[in-house]
Amino acid sequence: MTAAWLLPIVAPIVAAATGGIVSEHLPNPQHALWTVIASYVLLATGVPLAMIVLGIYFQRLTLFKLPPREVIVSVFLPLGPLGQGGFAVMQIGKVAMKVFPKTSTLDVPSGNAGEMLYVTGWLLGIIMWGFGIVWLFFALASISRSKFPFNIGWWGFTFPLGVFTVATTTIGKEMPSKFFDVLGTIFSVAVTLLWIMVAAGTLRKLAMGEILFAPCLKDLEGKQELAEAHLSEKAA
Repeated sequence: MTAAWLLPIVAPIVAAATGGIVSEHLPNPQHALWTVIASYVLLATGVPLAMIVLGIYFQRLTLFKLPPREVIVSVFLPLGPLGQGGFAVMQIGKVAMKVFPKTSTLDVPSGNAGEMLYVTGWLLGIIMWGFGIVWLFFALASISRSKFPFNIGWWGFTFPLGVFTVATTTIGKEMPSKFFDVLGTIFSVAVTLLWIMVAAGTLRKLAMGEILFAPCLKDLEGKQELAEAHLSEKAA
């Protein structure tokens, strides 16, 4: 098992974040409301399942060795659902604060229900961001223990760190904190440079014809060869 199990799970979280951005610019409040609700549903389908997989993956890391060096980059993938989920819940809450009063949704005497979702979204966002810091530490510790060759899997660096950067900069916008502003800038520069480096490496390896293979299948091929050799010995 690797953190690649998170890749299909993060899709609805990305869709929820996209819905939060789109709903902010919809001119019809009712359309914006239904987009917000759909985004919350998508977020609810992705984040809890991602947390379950992260628990299983953490057990795998504690009981067994690190992933093979060909797929060691996958240790950064847990940042994907945490960073994207943190941004999504903050963005959707911000839109809900504006849309709910216009559509009289959850119209309670005590105030705007959207404001409660906005504050709760920020709280959940910073909690997920903090949990992401833990996985970032695990990832950096994992790749520092061994050298690993360049392959197409290096693109696994860009998305998790990119969405974690978006969550960081969003927190910096929602609160007057130079720490998050500076940290978000550092992450943004690092992700940009990393993207350029991986893109250049991909083009170079593509020109050499050394990039179009699946590193995750290398171990599987070795096991298959051993099984065939074992069957040949039994037949002899």
